[in-house]
Amino acid sequence: MAKGQTAESVKMALDTLRTNKLRSGLTVLGIVIGVTTVITISSVINGVNNRVNDFVSSLGSNVFWVFHMPVMGVRPTTEQLTRKKLTMDDVLALRTLPHVVAADGAHQHTGQFRVGAVSVKYEGKKAAGTMLEGTTAEVANVTDLTLQEGRLYTDDDDKRAAHVCVLGHDTWEQLFGDQSAVGKEVTVESGLYTVIGVLAKRKQPFSGGRNPEDNAVYFPEGTFHNLHPEDLDLWVSVKYDDPRNKSLVEEEIRELLRIRRKVKVSADDNFEIFGPDSLSKLWSQLTGGLVLFMIAVSSVGLMVGGVGVMNIMLVSVTERTREIGVRKALGATKRNLLTQFTTEAVTLCAVGGVIGVLLGAVLTGIIYLLPIGLPATMSTMWVLIGFGVSCAIGLLFGIYPAWKAATLDPIEALRYE
Repeated sequence: MAKGQTAESVKMALDTLRTNKLRSGLTVLGIVIGVTTVITISSVINGVNNRVNDFVSSLGSNVFWVFHMPVMGVRPTTEQLTRKKLTMDDVLALRTLPHVVAADGAHQHTGQFRVGAVSVKYEGKKAAGTMLEGTTAEVANVTDLTLQEGRLYTDDDDKRAAHVCVLGHDTWEQLFGDQSAVGKEVTVESGLYTVIGVLAKRKQPFSGGRNPEDNAVYFPEGTFHNLHPEDLDLWVSVKYDDPRNKSLVEEEIRELLRIRRKVKVSADDNFEIFGPDSLSKLWSQLTGGLVLFMIAVSSVGLMVGGVGVMNIMLVSVTERTREIGVRKALGATKRNLLTQFTTEAVTLCAVGGVIGVLLGAVLTGIIYLLPIGLPATMSTMWVLIGFGVSCAIGLLFGIYPAWKAATLDPIEALRYE
């Protein structure tokens, strides 16, 4: 009996939608906008989250980075900015730890990031905004670089400050097109350097656009120091043997650096240790704000849609007052009428939810195919949440009209013109 009544109520709701297409469409518009917003924004967030997680995974689960101050998610204090820099001696000391497989120290030159600045030239061609980076030969073991051609520099190249370099993929492409660069000499600022290798494209957290590390020139540490001795900020990367030793290795790194930097027992660390999970946590903080924005925007649409549903249900009750009186005269109970009109309201919102999900799917596909290449991916969880909330809105805002229909006096209802 209950199933049959529910089916009949759903049929009546669909009949109402078909009979009053424009009114019904305007009524559920808020629901459609709210659900579409939820699906679209959540798809973008979900897609980018997946891309960031893939990028973090590519960095390896057994890597730590050490810097003299925090660089993720906080603004450094004056004390942190003036801390003693890490040194190559620290890197050599870290290599002696029992679980450490490799340790590398890297300097970067960022002064060339001015608009229109040119760092690298070859036979009239220029690569602008190129990052200059000096590392040890251990960089290959820590960062898992992939060579497109040639080789990386060695410890011997580093010791004698050889005028050699390795080009990032985008730098090579700008200067040489699809031609080999190995053995050619490029001009970096005021000096000539022989290209000994070219890196393959590196993974990045976002699609569309370029990875800044692909537009770079890599030098042996000794060579870079001669080129830019003023750049002293050293970024240390440490790779260890087994992810299960993560806590142990972190504590060993902390203890060694505290001793080397003469940190008092009662004092806090004057350096920072990061892991790949730090990037994930930072991204989660950023996306948390986007989720709140999505909820706020969609809530407005859903509330407007809910008010519209209540309005059209109240109008429907008024238009069908005589019908309600006849049903009551034939034995319909308050529960029958409550079920009927509540089901109609829920069905109305459910239709809006389905349309919103479909529109969200279309917009997700469009965003994915746009040249900006955002990795939008629909989330089953958010689809269910969006549809479920739309039905809940129908239930919440349909109760009062349903109650009003159920409590109508049958005699007065039959007299209604």
